[in-house]
Amino acid sequence: MTSHFSPLRRGAIALMMLCAAGASWSQGSFPSKPIRMVVPFAAGGAVDTVGRSVAERLSAQLGQPVIVDNKPGANANIGAENVVRSPADGYTLLVGANGVVTNNTLYPNLPFNGLRDFTPIARIGYAPLVLVTPANAPYNSVKELMEAARAKPGEMNYGSAGNGSSGHLAGALFESVGKFDALHVAYKGGSPALVDLIAGRLNFMLLNPLEVLPHVQSGKLKALAVTGEKRAAMLPNVPTMAEAGVTGFDASVWWVLLAPAKTPADIVNKLNAEMLKALADAGVRERLNALGAVITPSSPAEAAAFMKSESAKWEKVIRDAHITAD
Repeated sequence: MTSHFSPLRRGAIALMMLCAAGASWSQGSFPSKPIRMVVPFAAGGAVDTVGRSVAERLSAQLGQPVIVDNKPGANANIGAENVVRSPADGYTLLVGANGVVTNNTLYPNLPFNGLRDFTPIARIGYAPLVLVTPANAPYNSVKELMEAARAKPGEMNYGSAGNGSSGHLAGALFESVGKFDALHVAYKGGSPALVDLIAGRLNFMLLNPLEVLPHVQSGKLKALAVTGEKRAAMLPNVPTMAEAGVTGFDASVWWVLLAPAKTPADIVNKLNAEMLKALADAGVRERLNALGAVITPSSPAEAAAFMKSESAKWEKVIRDAHITAD
């Protein structure tokens, strides 16, 4: 049987079929090259450890290198913007933390939006904060600390790693729910603040478990409460804020894996499935648990809903307390 199509027409059809096959092949073989995972903080910190733990496992699962790229600076905005401006093809990802949603309010002129310009892949986990005071502080409970703060408005102080940091925002929320006024002291990083807290120059701080554990164990700091829904495995004898009588206080440091907005749904779903598999791995769980983290695997939609609720909560705290990043 002879074809009624001209050679030119047959050639065009063949080319279309080849292109369709190529498109199908390229999607089916994702990833076909290394993936870059941006950590918007310096190497060695908690977010970096989270990123490297996940990246190592994903590399093994995907058969392609997942390379951690540290891009610190500007309260994580440098690394985040780098990912926003990358191709939406699944080959550039961000290990996002609280700043992804709080920086929109803290920095009014930010050239990107943490909710609009990212596609969430999955939640990774969170770590509760620990309310700590110097070992020789006269208060031995959250109630005693709040009563002392109310008795002398504005005289009690707390430190943080800087304006708009998780410790600062948690402190502002503590003031709000505890109905007291305290002075916030911003430091250039958590370490110098911790030194002053241990020395008694600060009255309290809210820090992640990994930072405070050695100092609580050595007797240099006193842990009054943890901010999670349940007690921290690292500090089983320390009550939650709710157990200590403070309701409406929910603050933690958290991590979520993000891709640029408009990343194709099939790639997002593949990465989500691989992330859930990685978070179920015993080695990954052990490394994250060592940070005091609670692992919270999720769907992309659940991650998006979580980020939206966190954004609304902290926007109110920031505006009510008139917090700026300067």
